[in-house]
Amino acid sequence: MLSELRVRDFVIIDTLDLSFSAGLNVITGETGAGKSILIDSIALLLGDRAEPGMVRNGCDRALIEGLFKLDSELVEPIRGALSAHALDLDADELTLAREVRSNGRSVCRINGSAINQAALREIGERLVDVHGQSEHLSLLRVKEHLNLLDDFANTWDARRHLSARVAALRTVQQALADTERNQREQVRRLDMLKFQVEEISAARLKPGEEAVLTDEHTRLANAETIAELTSESYAALYESGLRDAPAALDNLARVGKALQQLTRYDKSFGTLHDTLDEATSLLNDIARSIADYRDGLEFNPKRLQQVEHRLEALKKLKRKYGESVEAMIAFGEQAQRELDQIEGADERLADLKDKVAALQNEVDALAKTLSQNRRGATQSLCSQIERQLDELKMSGAKFEVDLHQQPVDSTGADAVEFLIAPNVGEGLKPLVKVASGGETARLMLALKAVLAQRPANRVPTLIFDEVDQGIGGRVGTIVGQKLWNLTHAHQVLCITHLPQLASYADAHFKVEKQLVDEGDSGVRTRTHTSGLAVRPQRVQELALMLGTAGTAGEQSAEQLLAEADSYKKLATR
Repeated sequence: MLSELRVRDFVIIDTLDLSFSAGLNVITGETGAGKSILIDSIALLLGDRAEPGMVRNGCDRALIEGLFKLDSELVEPIRGALSAHALDLDADELTLAREVRSNGRSVCRINGSAINQAALREIGERLVDVHGQSEHLSLLRVKEHLNLLDDFANTWDARRHLSARVAALRTVQQALADTERNQREQVRRLDMLKFQVEEISAARLKPGEEAVLTDEHTRLANAETIAELTSESYAALYESGLRDAPAALDNLARVGKALQQLTRYDKSFGTLHDTLDEATSLLNDIARSIADYRDGLEFNPKRLQQVEHRLEALKKLKRKYGESVEAMIAFGEQAQRELDQIEGADERLADLKDKVAALQNEVDALAKTLSQNRRGATQSLCSQIERQLDELKMSGAKFEVDLHQQPVDSTGADAVEFLIAPNVGEGLKPLVKVASGGETARLMLALKAVLAQRPANRVPTLIFDEVDQGIGGRVGTIVGQKLWNLTHAHQVLCITHLPQLASYADAHFKVEKQLVDEGDSGVRTRTHTSGLAVRPQRVQELALMLGTAGTAGEQSAEQLLAEADSYKKLATR
């Protein structure tokens, strides 16, 4: 329930701190005093759109904060909803806050953490249900009638299950349509894919093959040059055969002998001699490797021709399938996968058709059961609402639910609209077209009184903004009783002009408009709200609402309170 409300600089409210009762909270005051502004602040707290004009003139921002105490049944659902937005619930209390700046921007917070407006609205809808004479009145939106029927019939779980299966059916139907649409194009691609796969497969491509062939081609094409250069290198290192130009290793041998002799005179030449030995050994290895390479050279024009043909073939394939052998191999693998997919399309098509048929049968069965449960609940709903309307002085009014078939969607196979004949002898007509403001208010109250007994209607706080519109004093007493009866399952906040209704309040708040001299700012209008905590205050307010001055008015007010107290005591027994 909404336990505390704090408002700062909102429209004509400068400062407001209220603590609400768990029962029936009534808000009264003269027209224009700011009662609806109080409800507007709560609506903003629940995620309504913010506007710059909501900030009190001369102020930088408006602030609304609400403390909600959660009953045990609501704690886990709220915790789950918060966790979806990376928020946590530590206790059975929840704080919502909304800050509106003068430029129209707003900040939403839950338990001190910033959150977007949509998330605030999602949480708010679980906490408070606001009913007024305009867009909040769900009875005036035909699309809401099905939701209200499901509230009464307690068919929301079945409806959600059906919605999930309808979503699954739509997914499979889309896959089937895509498969059928693509099948003709895929058949045309079949021959091309087969050719591509066969051509790439026949080429027997190997990763890295092109680089290896290129190296081999270079060696084969330059075999004579390579033989000549290796011979020259070997001769220069090992066996030049020329007395005036000895080989490098011969020269090193002479240097070695000289260093050995020098060592006799200076031992430091021993290190140089050892280093020279290592270099000589390394050059010997190099000379042998060059000789081995030269001896293994192959002058093979036939192999050269084979390599050239293979490289040319790879070049042609690269023009079609990729810039490298690896890319061509990947192309061939993808073509093979697509080929397999096309060749298996008939089997998948048949499988998808079977799945569609099975899901369609399941959806039809679920929709049929859901329709039966709804139809089974309509008679009870109608009779209970007519009983409530009779008590609300709409004796003889007829109420029916027009439930007719439509193509199955996520809500089922039913289109629902409420029909009413407000007066005896009139035919049933759509509620949204014939009900007056007062009749609609009573219908909504009757429906809420019926739904309050249903487990599906778990929103803890109900707010009624001028539910008494078009209702006279005689009916006001009954409306007060019904609103008070709703407090067995809900906290109720109600704005009213009827003293008969206000007398049933468990907590009574008075809203007044005051003119205050603010010095340099001049005279300003403020809305002041106070709780009428003691009986004399309530008596005085009810007397003012009755419009009867003096002792007579107070006596009438006392009588209203006494009658309300008596009704509550009897109802509590």
